[in-house]
Amino acid sequence: MPGNLSFDALKQAISQGEIDTVVAAQVDMQGRLMGKRFQAKYFINSAYKETHSCNYLLATDMEMETVEGYRSTSWESGYGDYTMKPDLSTLRRVPWLEGTAYVLCDVVDHNRHEEVPHSPRAILKRQVARLEAMGMKAMMATELECFLFEQSYEEAQETGYRDLKTVSKYNEDYHIFQTTKEENVMRAIRNGLHGAGVEVECTKGEASVGQEEINIKYSDALDMADTHAFVKNGCKEIAWGQRRALTFLAKWHNEAAGNSSHIHQSLWSIEGNRPLFRDANGQYGMSDLMRHYVAGQLHHASDITCFLAPYINSYKRFAEGTFAPTKAIWSKDNRTAGYRICGDGSDAVRVECRIGGSDLNPYLAMAALIAAGLDGIENKRELEDEFKGDAYASANARSVPRTLRAATAALDGSSMLRTAMGEEVIDHYVHAARWEQEEFDRRVTDWEVARGFERA
Repeated sequence: MPGNLSFDALKQAISQGEIDTVVAAQVDMQGRLMGKRFQAKYFINSAYKETHSCNYLLATDMEMETVEGYRSTSWESGYGDYTMKPDLSTLRRVPWLEGTAYVLCDVVDHNRHEEVPHSPRAILKRQVARLEAMGMKAMMATELECFLFEQSYEEAQETGYRDLKTVSKYNEDYHIFQTTKEENVMRAIRNGLHGAGVEVECTKGEASVGQEEINIKYSDALDMADTHAFVKNGCKEIAWGQRRALTFLAKWHNEAAGNSSHIHQSLWSIEGNRPLFRDANGQYGMSDLMRHYVAGQLHHASDITCFLAPYINSYKRFAEGTFAPTKAIWSKDNRTAGYRICGDGSDAVRVECRIGGSDLNPYLAMAALIAAGLDGIENKRELEDEFKGDAYASANARSVPRTLRAATAALDGSSMLRTAMGEEVIDHYVHAARWEQEEFDRRVTDWEVARGFERA
């Protein structure tokens, strides 16, 4: 699903007055789009080659706080510039923004003229290149979940995010009548994304009050990550245009289920485009390559959790009986398992990682999954026996870290990820995770005040 607009077509649309604005965006550490809006004629005359952004965009937290302690940039070094280099293959129209096109940028160090190693897109491209050197490519799909509210973002902010009302009042999983009531927003999302060249398969009600799911057709890993980032931003913009708010927060309310981002994965040959996970004689049609790949992800499940659950709130989603698996086990078509085998016995046989939430950065999550899978292949790791039954009820099943503090320690100590991604990259994201923990540790929550104000 690359962009649906060539550079020549962009020039023509500009000359005909159809497009007057080009959004050039990079992806930050949180997976958000950051960049500039260009007058379209200036973009095609100059900025299509490169533009610049402050290097603090890859060293801030969710609130754009300039966090100290990063090696890559600081007040002492003056917070200089990076080069944003548009990838013209990602050019696309944005139907819900009048006269607007969009392009995604790589982030380049303008002194070394190399991609910034800790930029999310570069991290994923490095793992994709490892696969390509072995004659393989990763095909992936992410399932995004969110909650849709009656209020606008502005109204939610004014009330301090209290007393929010979801668009439905009961579980709407697969529910046609209830989702008809919210079709004005979800139809606009499906059609808007389709008009932007994104192959939307479907939307549906999910297993909680006011929860939605958006399914996008699978693609190669880099394109899927690009699409994922674009879709999240697009959904927010479209909802905002309808005076509604939606959230991809992993756990927005104590009583609600969490928002997931399941990641489906398979490996295919570059030459001949053959499914490499398929072996008609293997268990559930799984090839030895697939078994090694899944074994690698299970072996390193703790190491990669921080990239699947990057925030304090991410771990609030890990609740039993809510379809948010916490056990690093595999099972066929079992939604209580952290790694589910889907499409058994067919060319579509694949592994679905169900651990990540919708707050993950897709580039980092996919890169970590590929790195762990490649470790399994390179070391021919043996796949353990299948788990059967309710994983929530199993005291012996291996669990992923249940707190950000534990996941950060696992990430910091991962020799596999340090080798695959580089020491500086891992140090960069360990520092980000520790900052997230420190910021939470010094905050007083509403729960603490309500619980102890009178009774402490």
